[in-house]
Amino acid sequence: MDAAPTPPATLVIFGATGDLTRRLLVPAIINLTRSGLVGDDLDILGVGIEPGDDAMLVSRLDNFLAGLGDPDAPERDEAWRSLRERVSYISGDFNKDDIFHEIERRLLRAPSGNAAFYLAVPPQFFGLIIEKLADHGLMRESDGAFRRIAIEKPFGTDLASAQALNACILGKVHESQVYRLDHFLGKETVQNILTARFANMMIEALWNNNYIDHVQITAAETVDVGSRGKFYDATGALRDMIPNHLFQLLAMIAMEPPNGFGAEAIRTEKSKVLSALRIYTAEEAANHSVRGVYTAGTLDGSSITAFRQTKDVAPDSKTETFVALKLYADTWRWAGVPFYLRTGKAMTARDTEIVVTFRQVPFAQFRETEVKRHLPPNKLVIQVQPDEGLSMEISIKSPGLSVDTVPVSLDFRYADKFDIGKMTGYESLLYDLFIGDQTLFQRADGIEAGWAAVQPFLDVWAREGDDPDSYAPGTMGPASADLLIERDGRLWHELGVLLHKAK
Repeated sequence: MDAAPTPPATLVIFGATGDLTRRLLVPAIINLTRSGLVGDDLDILGVGIEPGDDAMLVSRLDNFLAGLGDPDAPERDEAWRSLRERVSYISGDFNKDDIFHEIERRLLRAPSGNAAFYLAVPPQFFGLIIEKLADHGLMRESDGAFRRIAIEKPFGTDLASAQALNACILGKVHESQVYRLDHFLGKETVQNILTARFANMMIEALWNNNYIDHVQITAAETVDVGSRGKFYDATGALRDMIPNHLFQLLAMIAMEPPNGFGAEAIRTEKSKVLSALRIYTAEEAANHSVRGVYTAGTLDGSSITAFRQTKDVAPDSKTETFVALKLYADTWRWAGVPFYLRTGKAMTARDTEIVVTFRQVPFAQFRETEVKRHLPPNKLVIQVQPDEGLSMEISIKSPGLSVDTVPVSLDFRYADKFDIGKMTGYESLLYDLFIGDQTLFQRADGIEAGWAAVQPFLDVWAREGDDPDSYAPGTMGPASADLLIERDGRLWHELGVLLHKAK
């Protein structure tokens, strides 16, 4: 069934002059407009601290879109020509009431009372803006009109701050009005995890601890911290990636079948999984985690400055740029199955993937044959980015008179079948925001459950105060990360394997 167009609305973007707006949000809306899912009844109202007017914001967006390749593309793009006529801008201080009075005045003039407020701002403004919106009556839903808030990560910096932020927000607005984003959930492959599991009996029937040995979730980046030294030194790899991106992937893999595909049914099952993550003691947290920091070196022909020598990073910083964790979800389905998570900067490849490794087959039936090598386990590799796809690794007999096995893979790449090359990943998230579908958005209890699971690691690292283990740019992290998984008799999956096949 084809998706219906979104209802008329005004999208109010706080932080409209920032990188997120021009690089991801506006291109996503252009794509939705081009596909007919967003019509001429969507207005964009930008809000920012930078002085300027409507023409300034439109010019900024024109220049960015022109810089993507073809400098004349914005003028020829019918979708953008239509949309740019409905872009306006308000300059002001988020701390002042004046800006919210002006937003109210603009919304009263809008053809529709529907409004979605997108907080593309630093997290310290989340609570403040939502309180101001509520206090000025801008979150009040009347005459069938909706008022919704979209919040980017990071949502808190630890369990206590996440709980405090949720209490602040939910003291002013209802949970049904809050859309906590994780842009990973906009990826086609991530959304397809549920379909792959629940629409294929041969997969779901094996999706338990009887057949699965372990699960690996990796989000590796080749880029270093760059100009984000101040933010990253205060955040680190764990806070930046684990409680949001990687835990959302884990939840999609490990959740129980929902009663239906409604938003609350799916979000309830995801929250159950995150709540079932084992809360470690301090000793367990230390033994089940590895921290790393990249040194100076060369990556893809470019020089990489050591993290501690990066601008705005303390020379004696103990912040990690790499983290690896071993976790357990204490449920009936997953009892005893370890989940290995890792993420880092300046690594071998840009690669976000989930690797489900199945148990080893028994060798009794091959006892009288001439199998010359160890039978590798079957693996399902789910490539999230940059080259979205799926790969199933199986064993077959090689040609010849003897019974010898070789591993082969059955591969599927989205780009081979579908045209998704120009998608930003925000299209589905913005579309769902406009139509009121919270399936791909995080709920308060899920956010807090994720922070509860990582809090023991934060506590033990702060208490011990040890330096992270070092690793060279272009490697797969510190040697201690290999030891974390090798002591269990397992190996990390090689990064970028599916990417190499695509090339």
